[in-house]
Amino acid sequence: MGHITSKDAYKNLEERINWFTQGAPPSESLYKILQILYSEPEAKLVALLPVRPCTAKQAAKIWNTSEWEAETFLEKLCEKALLVDSFYKGVRQFVMPPPMAGFIEFALMRTRGDIDQKYLSELYYQYMNVEEDFVKDLFFATETHLGRVYVQEPSLTNDNTIHILDYERASHIIEEATHIGLGICYCRHKMLHADHPCEINAPLDVCLTFGNVARSLAENGQHARLIEQKEAMDVLERSYAANLVQIGENVRESPAFICNCCGCCCEALQAARKFSPMQPVATTNYIPKVSKECVGCGKCEKVCPVLAISMKNSKEGKAIALVDHEVCLGCGVCVRSCPKNTIELVRREVQIITPVNSTHRFVLQAIEKGTLQNLIFDNQAFANHRAMAAVLGVILKLPPLKQVMASKQFKSIYLDKLLSNKRAIGL
Repeated sequence: MGHITSKDAYKNLEERINWFTQGAPPSESLYKILQILYSEPEAKLVALLPVRPCTAKQAAKIWNTSEWEAETFLEKLCEKALLVDSFYKGVRQFVMPPPMAGFIEFALMRTRGDIDQKYLSELYYQYMNVEEDFVKDLFFATETHLGRVYVQEPSLTNDNTIHILDYERASHIIEEATHIGLGICYCRHKMLHADHPCEINAPLDVCLTFGNVARSLAENGQHARLIEQKEAMDVLERSYAANLVQIGENVRESPAFICNCCGCCCEALQAARKFSPMQPVATTNYIPKVSKECVGCGKCEKVCPVLAISMKNSKEGKAIALVDHEVCLGCGVCVRSCPKNTIELVRREVQIITPVNSTHRFVLQAIEKGTLQNLIFDNQAFANHRAMAAVLGVILKLPPLKQVMASKQFKSIYLDKLLSNKRAIGL
């Protein structure tokens, strides 16, 4: 591969990143970011890896090297959080995480001296807060969102607490997680280096990861620290006290992360403000209801992370809080800030649908973005039938319209046959 130039190496890596459902629009800023995160040899080799997890043996075959050399190289990439590892039936596998929540964030989830974090943060700010193409693609390119908001449980009444579902509670995610990792908030760390520090001085050490992602980040390069449930619950309480919004992976089962976000630094909340009323993340199933006893103090307006509350005069000429339901996330921050307890959360009339798991979310987003063929026909990714069956299994459970969209995207005779059989037996 000696004939590949430096520019080619990073261009190939960029194309590899954009092969996945979540991509990164090309720009000079992205090119500079990749140069900081990846050495030229790393860029060349990572660009050849499949979308789905692969073993060292598979990587060695792709790279035409020994299995030992491949695993050593893969481990170094894990130490830089450019890959994450996992174990399936005792066999170690490696996969490139998406840009978000993934390798872009991982680079700033701990303080490190091997890269210039200030320069990287300035590039991130330029790429995401100034150029905006990445943010628009990340949050608005698909109907199915990457992230979803968790309702702040202390803001719920006893009646609502009875009806809240397990997957709607951040505390339940913590209780069920096999591993819990704690790291630095990437957003506030980035903004601090980019000379735009958090306006509310929110805590930095509140970024939670779960399951295999937490284990991999902790064991490889210490990008997170493994913690117990009690400390994770303390993180939630500190975040509630700082009026932070809990945003996690948009799945019901085993989400990989929960961020504790402020409106001034978080890309998702900034996007909600900037592109209102478009929603960059899935809302909770709750909406605040303001009673007539509101005294118009304006505290809820000040703490709302997406500027969904304004003070208006009632017919009687009294100031009262008005909630824009199109913009509101349903997080509950306003409820906890109200000194007179005149705001309560009520269930939305139309409930928000949450994907079951990561595979379900990936497939939905791929269908909506028109990239399902990439996910299905990645040469290495779906060499085994288990992975193919997982994707097709999700497709077969989708509504008919989504199935038609999926079938049209990659023109698979096999999939068409499966769908025909399903219809024939009345499923």
